Amino acid sequence: MSGPDALSLNEQAALGEVRPRERSQFAHLVTHYLERFFNHETAAPDGSAKARLVLAAFAAGLPGFVVALYLWPIYHPFKGWPLDHPSHGEPPPYWLQVNHHFFFVVYSFVVMGIAAVFEWDLFFPDLLDIFVLGTLPVPDRRLFLARVSAIAIFVAGFLFTANFLAPLMLAASTEPRDGTRLIAGDVLAAFGAGLFAALFVIAFQSALLALLGERFFRRLSLLVQGLSISALLMLLLLFPVLSGAVPALLRSGSMYARWFPPFWFLGVYQRVLEGPSALPIYTQLAQTAWMATLAAAAVALIAYPLAYLRRVHRLVEGTITRRSRNLLARVVHPLIHLSLARSPMRRAVIHFIGQTLLRVPRYRIYLVLYGGVGLSVVVASILRLTVVHNLVHVQVSADGLRAAIAIIAFWIVAGLRAAFVSPGNQQGSWVFRVVNGNPPSFARALDRLRAAKTWVCAWAFLVTFAVLWASRAIAPRELLTASATAAQALVAASLCLLLTDVFFLHVTTVPFTGAPAGEDNLAFTLLKYFTFFPLVLAIPVITEPWIERSLWRLAAAAFAVIAMHIALRLRHRALVGMYCREPAVEDGEESYFLRLGLLS
Repeated sequence: MSGPDALSLNEQAALGEVRPRERSQFAHLVTHYLERFFNHETAAPDGSAKARLVLAAFAAGLPGFVVALYLWPIYHPFKGWPLDHPSHGEPPPYWLQVNHHFFFVVYSFVVMGIAAVFEWDLFFPDLLDIFVLGTLPVPDRRLFLARVSAIAIFVAGFLFTANFLAPLMLAASTEPRDGTRLIAGDVLAAFGAGLFAALFVIAFQSALLALLGERFFRRLSLLVQGLSISALLMLLLLFPVLSGAVPALLRSGSMYARWFPPFWFLGVYQRVLEGPSALPIYTQLAQTAWMATLAAAAVALIAYPLAYLRRVHRLVEGTITRRSRNLLARVVHPLIHLSLARSPMRRAVIHFIGQTLLRVPRYRIYLVLYGGVGLSVVVASILRLTVVHNLVHVQVSADGLRAAIAIIAFWIVAGLRAAFVSPGNQQGSWVFRVVNGNPPSFARALDRLRAAKTWVCAWAFLVTFAVLWASRAIAPRELLTASATAAQALVAASLCLLLTDVFFLHVTTVPFTGAPAGEDNLAFTLLKYFTFFPLVLAIPVITEPWIERSLWRLAAAAFAVIAMHIALRLRHRALVGMYCREPAVEDGEESYFLRLGLLS
């Protein structure tokens, strides 16, 4: 077929089929594990995660590229820009340039840490791997090495896509004296920071699993994942505040600089860029960076095989299930039945949510991601760092505490809504179709949807008011008065109620049992969040001082909230009525033309 002469169709057919090159068993295993990283139900059960995560991997490289692009006017000032630039034609001050370099280190550290935490549960085998691959004539050692190779390829690929764009634009934007040193410093520092973050997550997870065992590790897994994502996002969100303290911390050789990993790799950056003329602290930090990376790699190499064996043994042996309910459930469930779920339909939906939410990895990841984002934004809004006499002081922002109410309510409702309407894991949907019909009657559909909204609103109330009460320990005096407390309570309750109405306005199915009508556009979804979230964030900051001034304003605000709630509730009833009047559609049947009304 590859000869220079053109062959007729008969001659080509006589040559036989083109046999693909035989791949080794190890190569098939590595490919399989990589596919599992992308198409596991934690990422997406509908098989679309591969495209989404590849898109996310390349999108992770865009912020660094855009920041490097925006540095061009700072390093090439012209009349009127930058506004605070003292002269024209001169580069920015030294410490401002250091902060620019520091951003790329911090960004790589955060992105790789989040990527490793997101794939937390996929670095070790699960039941499907044990009972499918374990029955094949494949040596256990080959299975282990293939998984390790897949992890290495995943980390290397994500590390490359997250950091390869920034150096290309950084040298052109800054035009340093030695562009080769700048690119080398950026590559070594950014890639080193990202590699350390990924190795640290793997080593920490492996050490926990090897020391504590599967049972205790499962109890701590969600908490550790949530705190890790919160800390990483908090670091990125607090970067503008942290950058102001960088000169003081590095000049003084503070303990915080010596024990803060991004500073280690900033030392690598500046040591490569400046050479022997760099500050002595940079040399010390660079040495710490490489020693810490080697230590993380050594711990991962030692702990991962032990954790791998312990996970496999636990999966083969199985776990002991408990039939009896705990004491808290025995107390809480009767209270729920008497207050929130008085009808059998509402009880069924509420118990279905509670028993499903924490058992499916996909939903746990949603809770971790949204909870981590919310906590990080809250801390970044509240804390303020100031430098006085080369000392870093932490202050609390009153407006940040006001905005924390909206942040908590928004991300709780948004996270639960994302989990409830996510596709896949619809094994329980047949129960509601058999009992209520498909589509159900209007009364039953409305009853079960209100049960889900009540469940979400109750949890939003509980967490938001818990945060509101805890924040009083650090709140300034202006937020501790009776009028301020009443305004905060009203705004918190109003946001929980109205956000639940808005987010679940177009939801017409029982949680975890509905499939989306079409393919979601990731960019459009992010645009909606970026547009809606700042508006919600501004509500308590603007309205609370206005409500505090008089009692009639408090009553007027409460009346306005009730009116909006009634309007949204009526709109939801109308949408549910339209859903109940649609023709019944069986599983797998195309409903596009039915919804257009082309078929009856």
